[in-house]
Amino acid sequence: MNSIKSNIQNLTSLWQTVSEPLNSYFIETDFSFSLIEHSEWPNRLWFNQEINKDGIALAKEKLLSISTNLTIPYWDIYNSNSFEMLDENGFNLKFEQIGMSLKAPHIFTEIKTLSLKKVSTEKDAKLWSILFSKSFGYFTNPVLLTKSQKNTDYYIAYHQNEAVGTGILHTTNNVTGIHSVGIVPEQRRKGYAEQIMKLLINKSIKINSDYITLQSSDMGKGLYLKLGFEEQFTIKNYALHTCIEHS
Repeated sequence: MNSIKSNIQNLTSLWQTVSEPLNSYFIETDFSFSLIEHSEWPNRLWFNQEINKDGIALAKEKLLSISTNLTIPYWDIYNSNSFEMLDENGFNLKFEQIGMSLKAPHIFTEIKTLSLKKVSTEKDAKLWSILFSKSFGYFTNPVLLTKSQKNTDYYIAYHQNEAVGTGILHTTNNVTGIHSVGIVPEQRRKGYAEQIMKLLINKSIKINSDYITLQSSDMGKGLYLKLGFEEQFTIKNYALHTCIEHS
């Protein structure tokens, strides 16, 4: 359970870390949320404990009071069916993810034709945002990447001189989370995702992380299992049905 909590803590810490420099991270009694204007990511509202009717009512009130769409993740770790309360209160399931972790392994052999460049300039940030949008289908404001963010590095993956994908490393305590690994559609099915993952895992090992975590789609799960990750829990991602949905 501790490794599951570490996985969730790394993920929510990333959302908090991205949002704080823009004064866009907020804490309520039952939940926290990231609300960044002119950006679709991260923009999440997450509960800080097992959900209950009062907390859901307060979250619903908050969501109805704002104009920006927020995704509501539910960690399916409580051995209950409490998520059914979301279904009963007008929340629609958008997509599911699988929380996974890896005890830091040996260094992977790196294929020299693929490299990672850390985002360090406004030009890099704009390119990363474009690649992210192509890979995932929604927009991240490049200004997020230019703000000082503790223990968070954004990477652009290059094959020779062509940018092909993105990734993020975010470190909390002895855990490094790998996030937003995406490949632009025209460069898929070439093995780049696996190469990016190996490069990011190697970077995580070199900073002495004990565990590496991520959140996978069902489609990506096979790759992560191949690399040694283990499934931990399910994340059910909801949207309030009155809000305009985006992926």
